[in-house]
Amino acid sequence: MTESPEEHCAAELRRLDPDRWLTGLFAPDDRRPGLFALYAFNSEIARARESVSQPMIGQIRLQWWREAWEGIAAGTPRQHPVVLALHNHCRGLDQGQVLALIEARERDMEEQPLPDMAALLAYAEGTSVPLMRLAASLLGADTDDAQLRAAGTAYSLIGILRATPHLAAHGRVLLPAAVLGAHGLTADAVVQTDVRATLPAVIREIAEAAARLLQQASAIKPSRAALPALLPATLARQHLKALRASGYDPALAEQRVTPFARQMALLWASLRGRL
Repeated sequence: MTESPEEHCAAELRRLDPDRWLTGLFAPDDRRPGLFALYAFNSEIARARESVSQPMIGQIRLQWWREAWEGIAAGTPRQHPVVLALHNHCRGLDQGQVLALIEARERDMEEQPLPDMAALLAYAEGTSVPLMRLAASLLGADTDDAQLRAAGTAYSLIGILRATPHLAAHGRVLLPAAVLGAHGLTADAVVQTDVRATLPAVIREIAEAAARLLQQASAIKPSRAALPALLPATLARQHLKALRASGYDPALAEQRVTPFARQMALLWASLRGRL
């Protein structure tokens, strides 16, 4: 039996972005297909760089998605399961936020590391906050934008730290050059040598920036309708605790946050109505 576009999005999201798949389960049944389609689209553009051999090909993939959204808006969607699901459920979304999300991924095609903490924060916000805004819109939820920005940026920062070992293994570093330099490191050293003794200091500095943002986000009680869009911040808090407990070793921290722990954290947040 051929799967529907919505079934494809759910399966791909569960495989490629299990965190957002889990948070989507807390959305109302009638909004979940749209949320899964939106998150599956995000997964596509987030992987645009790592799934190709040359940055230029990644640029072409991003342009393909810009044109795909033009087709969605025109009522002539491309025959791609994610595009078809977006056409079915997400045609009314703010195209400015969609394009902002794609534009933020242009930075992934650059070979040079981010220069400083300000650039990292801007990248984290750009690749996450528009997605949270779009998710909240799909849910028909009113949101506090300051809370949304703090939650989205924190989740992205923690995600970057979690991805650091994987990225380094593929010759990429998103940790800012200025923060690395303050601890006697360079991006090349992170890629080419074993820096386990010194890298945790860099990880800690960025993790504590995420912790401050999570504190800001959790100080406000979101509306019940907005909560599923903001729940990634709850998972960011779980990963932050694991980083601290593991001595800021991302690989070890990843082993500490089990699927059951993620599920229980989300369930508790949902029951309390707080992040």
